[in-house]
Amino acid sequence: MTRSCHVGASTTFWHHVLPPLKMTTPQYDLSNTLPPHTLTRLAREWLAEDTPNFDPAGLCVGSHEVEARLLCKTPCSMLAGRPFFTAVFTELSCAVEWAHKEGAQLGPNAVTQTAVVRGPARCILLGERPALNCLARASGIATRCSQLQSIAREADWHGHVAGTRKTTPGFRLVEKYAMLVGGVSIHRQDLSGMVMLKDNHIWASGSITQAVRDARSVCGFSSKIEVECGSREEGSEAATAGADIVMLDNFKPQELHAAAKLLKEEFPSVLIEASGGVTPDSLPQYLSPHVDIISLGCITQGCPVVDFSLKVQKPVPFPIIFQSK
Repeated sequence: MTRSCHVGASTTFWHHVLPPLKMTTPQYDLSNTLPPHTLTRLAREWLAEDTPNFDPAGLCVGSHEVEARLLCKTPCSMLAGRPFFTAVFTELSCAVEWAHKEGAQLGPNAVTQTAVVRGPARCILLGERPALNCLARASGIATRCSQLQSIAREADWHGHVAGTRKTTPGFRLVEKYAMLVGGVSIHRQDLSGMVMLKDNHIWASGSITQAVRDARSVCGFSSKIEVECGSREEGSEAATAGADIVMLDNFKPQELHAAAKLLKEEFPSVLIEASGGVTPDSLPQYLSPHVDIISLGCITQGCPVVDFSLKVQKPVPFPIIFQSK
């Protein structure tokens, strides 16, 4: 399987193994999901981490007003992370003017001007790396998510491609937001979002039935319970105990299809999730009418980033006009 967008020898892995990217701008303004105070807090933390003390290089450039152009150098990428990029520069009294919407496809040219940042020179350079890190990571994740969604959509699959909690510590909000821009489910945001009973919980509790019973006594009716199962029999026990979601973990595709079919026949209302070892290449093999969710750790683990750079524009000297006497 080869992509239709070829960008030369430096092309990242996904450009060779995934189908052509069919991107659409998200239907909603997803920035409305991000509390302003959270964006401000994160921007301040990132800036404090990167410049905890003096900025000696700031002396070299001063505080005169300059313009810097944001360039995307990874064609066929999805833009994601605008709110975080903007929040960093807002904290530094700089203004960002975007040329493309969140979720837009950048390219197919080798370089795409994506935004313009204006403000004091030293402030733009203070925010450059934290802002680019957010944008590069978020856009990389959104691009992969959109490609995975394209695979599922082309197969006419009814279920949800989902992320996991295998995120970067301190950066989860950015990565989960990027999943939304890319069109996949974020799964649970954190341990409080849903009860997931994995093998360690079950072994520590003594049985699947006991673990589900104990969890339900605490979470009540307001939270779903998901149980990680290594066999169809374990899935049946979990569903009988009252689990809302049965995760069939590390099943080979054919084994998954057979187990999911039997579980759906026995428990029609239970959701079936497939997880463990699913990759962009193998995803089509796991798509099944009996599987409702497929979660992939590769959405965040080992996901390539999109290459962005920020270039301050050189001042244009005024021409000197000599008048003859």
